Amino acid sequence: MSKRFSIVRHARIFFSISCIFLLIGIGSMLLRGFNLGIDFTGGSILDLKFDNPVTVSQIRDVMSDHKMGNSIIQLGGSDGNQVQESQSVLIRTGLISDEQRVAVMNDLSQRVGTNQVLRVENVGATVGRDLVKQAVGAVVLSWVLMIIYITIRFEHNFAFAAIIALIIDVLVTLSWFSLLHLEIDSSFVAALLTVVGYSINGTIVIFDRVRENMHTHRRSESMGDMVDNSIWQTMTRSIYTTVTTLFAVVAIFLFGGETIKNFSFAMLVGFSSGFYTSTFLAGPLWLFLKGRKKKA
Repeated sequence: MSKRFSIVRHARIFFSISCIFLLIGIGSMLLRGFNLGIDFTGGSILDLKFDNPVTVSQIRDVMSDHKMGNSIIQLGGSDGNQVQESQSVLIRTGLISDEQRVAVMNDLSQRVGTNQVLRVENVGATVGRDLVKQAVGAVVLSWVLMIIYITIRFEHNFAFAAIIALIIDVLVTLSWFSLLHLEIDSSFVAALLTVVGYSINGTIVIFDRVRENMHTHRRSESMGDMVDNSIWQTMTRSIYTTVTTLFAVVAIFLFGGETIKNFSFAMLVGFSSGFYTSTFLAGPLWLFLKGRKKKA
């Protein structure tokens, strides 16, 4: 059998790459912060019905002239399907004054068409703060439940290694959004939870193979070699799963429209990071934690 590249022996390189990027990302988070959407900062919602069908681009052109080009614009469909034009339009933008709202409505009536205002609603910053707390709570709760599950199925060293890998995935995704100053809204939380579920699945597959190989582990084989063999035995599955998943995510990112572009980008970054941490970090990290326990 040909000699394979040892992931365990080069683990310091992979951890160093992760640490360097995370330091840059955390620095960006501290200095630049995040571009929080109206779901977290508060904003205004306009629910309109036009006499004739309109398109998103028509509405966005008007909103851009009023410096509201990043508004979320949704067209209403008869049965929830995506449509190209509609009479019903829902606009979610930053908090605006009554004067700004009147100016926007007048401009929409003149340039797009006559419309009727069905609803005007302001979302306060207090609601936004509650959403932030709920988002953090959802992610932390998922970690706690995973620690319990993995500890029961495997052992606590597997659980801690998996959670550290997941924390890296979350921080990498947050780092990209901070560095590129992309808008974070409630759909970003859904993307993070999807990334956590996807990444832990890949890690569990590798850990399951490690556990199987431990039962047939030969004394002449080091623990590092055993972990390397386990990773390489699942490598084909990991690559195939990641590539086929990224095909779908890239298609959504390119052709899914502006409203879900940031959502799909978060999954694109998170899934890529999940493959990296599951393959190159989780196994060596488990080996490191197990070694520390023996020394203690």
